[in-house]
Amino acid sequence: MTRRFGPMLVLVTLVLLSLGSMGATIAPTTRMSPPLTVHEWGTFTSIAGPDGQAIEWMPLEAPQDLPCFVERYDPRFKTSQPGRVRMETPVLYFYASEDTTVDVNVRFNGGAISEWFPHADVVPRQITFGTVDRSGFASNASWTHVRVMARDTPNFPTEAPPSHYYLARETDSAPIQIGGQAEKFLFYRGLGGFQPPISARLTDEGSIEVKSPRSEALGDVILFENRDGKMAYAVHTLTGVDATLTPPVLGNGTKPPTAELEKILIARGLFPREAKAMVDTWRDSWFEQGTRLFYLPSRAAIDAILPLQIAPQPAQIARAFVGRVELITPSSMQEVTKAIDAGDDAALIKYGRFLRPIIDQATAYDRQTPFAQRANTAAARAWRAQTQGRARCPQPLIESRTTQLH
Repeated sequence: MTRRFGPMLVLVTLVLLSLGSMGATIAPTTRMSPPLTVHEWGTFTSIAGPDGQAIEWMPLEAPQDLPCFVERYDPRFKTSQPGRVRMETPVLYFYASEDTTVDVNVRFNGGAISEWFPHADVVPRQITFGTVDRSGFASNASWTHVRVMARDTPNFPTEAPPSHYYLARETDSAPIQIGGQAEKFLFYRGLGGFQPPISARLTDEGSIEVKSPRSEALGDVILFENRDGKMAYAVHTLTGVDATLTPPVLGNGTKPPTAELEKILIARGLFPREAKAMVDTWRDSWFEQGTRLFYLPSRAAIDAILPLQIAPQPAQIARAFVGRVELITPSSMQEVTKAIDAGDDAALIKYGRFLRPIIDQATAYDRQTPFAQRANTAAARAWRAQTQGRARCPQPLIESRTTQLH
């Protein structure tokens, strides 16, 4: 019997072992994470000096323009620390078909992350005056165990005072949660000491010379001007590394280039509702009094300034930033000078947070003249007018002792 059926038993055994081996190969040993898509938008704001390079500046603005639940360093940090670039409102959106958990880290090369939400581990924990100007300085924000909720709809924090912060929630992205904090996105912003990836110089003839220090194509730019409600803009797609732009002619009835900006952002990978949320968030600031150049940094430039790591790796990441270069034109200087002499605070307030840098440039050669003294007094009145009725947030969630201002 053994000799007769032995070979068949051996064959059956081999077949079963083979099938078992195939089954082990096919059956997953670990549950795979669902496909994840991540989109981000944010802004870089700078002011061009006479040579086209970004100058150091401090904004004339209220001490806190974000909801108080946003974690931050001592708010005095950003209002007493000069910088060349204000990195404002980057938000990270997440899309997944199933619940998943990720870890996120963003590094800000040449800058300090000053505000964030939900809770993150931010380093360094101490920021001294002038830190962002040090060569090689960088800061990091890390969010661990970020739960991406594909089906849940948690309640998001809100506060009574209105804030542009909430407009960024108007998307189809999945809610995220860290501990007990829920939000529609990961938020962070900060202050940089680096030169932006573009320069813009006003010529004596009134044109604007634009250059790309990174030797990359300039890409999409929009030159915009608003003078007491009269607006003009020109959209350019520049394939070279330098260009000379002619200011558009002001006219009545011109609307701001919101549709054009949304179209450019969608072409950079954002979903339509994301692009609209970004433009809606910045509408009041982008199109206020003055002259400015909008530009779209390349993905390589964004990744160099803000390296982003997400684990597990998303199937797709889109990053679209809008850079804003404020141009202090002769028209702006004349309007501010005239308003200071006339005591016209309403005309000064139109320039918002850029009033202080304009005054600094107008008094650059002699800060002890009677005009300079009147200018500083006018700036103080404008600041009080902007902050009137705006309550300060309570003690920062990141204790003030972690931020050394001097």
